[in-house]
Amino acid sequence: MNEKIAVKVDDLTVAYNYKPVLWDIDLKIPEGVLMAIVGPNGAGKSTLIKAILGILKPIAGSVTIFDKPYKKQRKHVAYVPQKGSVDWDFPTTALDVVMMGTYGSLGWIKRPGAKQKKTALEALEKVGMLSFKNRQISQLSGGQQQRVFLARALVQDASIYFMDEPFQGVDATTEVAIINILKGLRKAGKTVIVVHHDLQTVPEYFDWVTFLNVKKIATGPVKDIYNDDNLTKTYGINYKVSIQK
Repeated sequence: MNEKIAVKVDDLTVAYNYKPVLWDIDLKIPEGVLMAIVGPNGAGKSTLIKAILGILKPIAGSVTIFDKPYKKQRKHVAYVPQKGSVDWDFPTTALDVVMMGTYGSLGWIKRPGAKQKKTALEALEKVGMLSFKNRQISQLSGGQQQRVFLARALVQDASIYFMDEPFQGVDATTEVAIINILKGLRKAGKTVIVVHHDLQTVPEYFDWVTFLNVKKIATGPVKDIYNDDNLTKTYGINYKVSIQK
């Protein structure tokens, strides 16, 4: 039985000021995996996600989501950006932020109603933030803000979730809460793609991994390719990571 491909990237090249930050990337991400994208700073990890989502325009290559261009599949995709790219001073409450996640299914003319509010409240409860629903996002801690943006992605009920460093700046409790939610999404058959920095937790958190350093080094199941050889090729120094099989 052939596995269904959720995301397919062909010959993707992205450049800033004529300098390639991603070079000739080919990638097939199966449906239903929880995948980490790992690599050193400047490897193009966030750029890869943004290029897949059409936020950045590649100079070459193409991307399909379930065999169709992203523009036709937008409603099936949710995105949690890096914390640093969000204006946290914008005057809005946690509930309002999560409600924004329902706009895609409503369109911009209709306003969210009781059904959407119920869905948003359930998502806030799922991430442990229901009691903060009326709090301004600027008054939340970094971990709490990250949970709110995760809740906003959850209400979209997407098939594919892209998350750019969701564990950045969060405490241990929040990290456990987030990874449990991501594993729950995978269990429900969703595809979850995460830019991740902590190499030690990759075998524990993820079942699929892509090594990236401008070029794709390797991609596949963690149990098959998460090894010292691929880590050394990716980071350019000798790596030894203890992996529990």
